[in-house]
Amino acid sequence: MPDILLTHGYFLFEDEKEQQIMKPYAPLGLLYLSAYLKREGFEVEVFDTTFSTKDALAARLAATPGGVVGVYTNLMTRANALWVVEEAHRHGWTVVLGGPESANYPEDYLSRGADVVVVGEGEVTMAELIPALRDRGKHRLHGVAGTVFIDEDGRSVRNDEREKVKDIDSLPWPDREAIDTARYVETWRTHHGMGSVNLITARGCPYKCDWCSHAVFGYSHRRRDPIDCVDEVQHIVETYAPEQVWYADDVFTISHKWLFEYREEMQRRGMRIPFETITRADRMKTEEVAKALADLGCYRIWIGSESGSQRILDAMRRGVKVEEVQHATKLAQRYGIEVGMFLMWGYDGEEYADIEATVEHVKEANPDIFFTTVAYPIKNTGFYEKVKPKLVYSSNWDTGSDRDFRISGRHSRRYYQFADSWLFNAVDAHRLKDTDPDAAAAKASAAEAARVALLAAADEVEV
Repeated sequence: MPDILLTHGYFLFEDEKEQQIMKPYAPLGLLYLSAYLKREGFEVEVFDTTFSTKDALAARLAATPGGVVGVYTNLMTRANALWVVEEAHRHGWTVVLGGPESANYPEDYLSRGADVVVVGEGEVTMAELIPALRDRGKHRLHGVAGTVFIDEDGRSVRNDEREKVKDIDSLPWPDREAIDTARYVETWRTHHGMGSVNLITARGCPYKCDWCSHAVFGYSHRRRDPIDCVDEVQHIVETYAPEQVWYADDVFTISHKWLFEYREEMQRRGMRIPFETITRADRMKTEEVAKALADLGCYRIWIGSESGSQRILDAMRRGVKVEEVQHATKLAQRYGIEVGMFLMWGYDGEEYADIEATVEHVKEANPDIFFTTVAYPIKNTGFYEKVKPKLVYSSNWDTGSDRDFRISGRHSRRYYQFADSWLFNAVDAHRLKDTDPDAAAAKASAAEAARVALLAAADEVEV
């Protein structure tokens, strides 16, 4: 029996939409935890659910009852995480939850059977928690920083926050050998022609966008040594031979000094591997940054534009100007880098003029790809607190997520479907106007019809 069995609640073959996309990535958080605990002398097993089934996980839990299982939780896996809690308890396991979702709802998860919730980074906390569970039991965990648990009187106890790891270079690389990493690479290669592996070069994000959760890393930003990152990329390439990598940092280009040093080391070793990652427009202003990304092999950069209305961006506390987004988009494209853009409808206070500004903004910026979502309030964010009095939960908490919140008085989902239709058709018309005037005219007509329909639906609101 291992000291800890680590697992999560993402089952790829249960999700039709994910099967259409087929871009799975390894659970890095669990793999970092596995590597750290093994280095500290613990026996660790990782049960990766991505390509597995609930039946297989249930069988594993039944095989050696009575151990400790750690479950990673995120926004989209609440129902599955609760299923793991229930199944594990059937076989006498002590259940520890970690990740942003359970950190936002510790008491809710404890009331539904979880024994301990880890809040914040898990490595050091778990190294203290595992022997504490063995020696003191699950109801006497007073003083184990970074945990929430139920004491012997049935009361929820929240221990002090644990200090974050200051030197993240002291952490070992993710334990990719604990799972079938090659299957992730091959799945990408089969469906997209390029195998891919994910890694991070930093932890956390210092920016304070109102709708973004900082449940695990807070507002910290800790950067790894560039040479160690190159070492890891070289190991990934030599071991798994992917055609690309995904830098899963919140903002890859925060430190320009780091970026240039990283490029220098990659070039010194003759390494250039295609990748995509995320930036902020205000951290990609200069030719030097764009050139560094291109030199490293960046073929697509993702930018959170969110809105074309400066008024809405300011309300979101984005700290970015619309003009900066347009500049960064065109700059990246000049260096042969595709731009993906994220956009958000329905932020608190958005009006028709803000939607119109977003349509014009995307036409002007002309990103290669763009996606929209309707803003949803994640617990413990500024946006959540702002709209809390108007929140209505439209689902059963156990089977839903924060995406199921409805904001009383906000425009209907149909309204935002018209906004999508207006946006996508207007951008298509703009792109086609010089090459296919007839198609452009048809798209412009569809855009106008959607705009009129949006105005007609303006009185439809969420209940």
